[in-house]
Amino acid sequence: MTKIIYPWFKREDIDGFFALFQNNLANFVLIAVTMIAIGYPGSIVYGRVIPGAAISVLVGNLYYARMAGRLAIKENRTDVTALSYGISTPVMFIYLFGVLKPALDLTGDPEIAWKIGMAACLLGGAVEALGSIIGKWVRDNLPRASMLGALAGVAFTFIGGELFFRTFEMPVIGMIVLAIILIGLIAKKAMPFRIPASLFAIIIGTVLAYTLRQSDVSQIAAGLDTVGFYPPLPTLGFIEGIQYLTGPLLSLLAILLPISIYNFIETMNNVEAMASAGDNYNVQEAQLADGVGTMIGSLFGGVFPTTVYIASIGSKWMGAGRGYSVVNGIMFMLASTFGIVAAVSKIIPVPVIAPILVFVGISMISQAFGSVKQKHYPAIVLAMFPYFGNYIMTRFGKAAGDVVNNISTGIVPLGQGAMFSGLIWGAILVYILDNDYKKAAIASGAGALLAATGFMHAPKLSFLYDYQYALGYLVMGAMFIIFNYAFKDKLEREGKLEEDVVLDFQD
Repeated sequence: MTKIIYPWFKREDIDGFFALFQNNLANFVLIAVTMIAIGYPGSIVYGRVIPGAAISVLVGNLYYARMAGRLAIKENRTDVTALSYGISTPVMFIYLFGVLKPALDLTGDPEIAWKIGMAACLLGGAVEALGSIIGKWVRDNLPRASMLGALAGVAFTFIGGELFFRTFEMPVIGMIVLAIILIGLIAKKAMPFRIPASLFAIIIGTVLAYTLRQSDVSQIAAGLDTVGFYPPLPTLGFIEGIQYLTGPLLSLLAILLPISIYNFIETMNNVEAMASAGDNYNVQEAQLADGVGTMIGSLFGGVFPTTVYIASIGSKWMGAGRGYSVVNGIMFMLASTFGIVAAVSKIIPVPVIAPILVFVGISMISQAFGSVKQKHYPAIVLAMFPYFGNYIMTRFGKAAGDVVNNISTGIVPLGQGAMFSGLIWGAILVYILDNDYKKAAIASGAGALLAATGFMHAPKLSFLYDYQYALGYLVMGAMFIIFNYAFKDKLEREGKLEEDVVLDFQD
């Protein structure tokens, strides 16, 4: 067998880089804007938080490029795509409004609140790393449709859906940029002069935005004003932060545990998505790498956990290798160090960036359906629904809580712990479709435990915050057991239960 040469960089990595860079850039921009709006000064945001996050991104992307090289050599092929790495959007919002804002509100001191955020990030990374112990077992025992369905829920709401809205904030420009993305990345047609589609879209969109005066030229000056020197500096400030987390702010630990568990489950789901596309990485190694990368970032001022990114599938579709990952890590380190992240975020309008993330959402949802048996499609759809509730809850709950409750009082409980709810309900339906009612009962029991302890359907970790949800899962599990023993055998003998039912969606 001829030994392959897995390149460090190829042409397809250019599109992969821009897609991943824009994914990470969008989160970095949201972090900067939100933290400053909350009350953190620019010196902490641009001087400590952004560089610390960039250290995590650099370490993780370099490590995943190394993992891709090992997999390519092991399987003797050159079409391996490195896992994408960055800050999880749902987790980012939890840390912003569940950790950083309460810490600042309670202490009144941005410096101390930032140190509390570092400590929270360090502890979150430790939980992520410990998740590697059970990661392989969870991956081997949870149905693929439930894992990919829960992930597709994130893609549909927070990634593709929300950024689709942002695309239409500048209709003419957004539509043109989106059309370029659809032609170049979905239909895979060549752009003029063979310029990568994502780069071509950004250039055309930005030029149009200023030419048509949809963006004010003063944004360019404002962006250039943020350019400076913000080197990543190691700090032990997390030690003081831990003293607060184990003392007056002990209640924040109730937020950290479930969201950290969510983070390593998200890593597991994204690794599973890549396996379904042909690149089968070790999920335990990925979870350990995420945890270590998060902890390293916290030692340089970072306050946000990192994870294998949902954009991995988009990069796989583009045909990227490992070069896009390496370049992304290096570029983010340089961009954060010299204030370019802030400058670019002010100069390039969001509707120009948004269509690239719409593509990521499309590719993730499409991959979910293309990776399971047709009869499991309904399980993917069901697993997506909790994130619809989570989206409404997180985006509108604070500003219009009464309106949300008037739509349905079930929206908020469904949105709380959405990843767990998606996994549980997706698994239950897979087992029902497979006529395995014993496993459906076990999944219901797991749902009862998660609901009873506050991991889902509750705003915080607490025992029986609302007993009705745990009771509902228990009763449902009992129903599955009764059906399995009292009716299933009889129906199977009569030929009314088929093992490989395929739904005809054209009827």
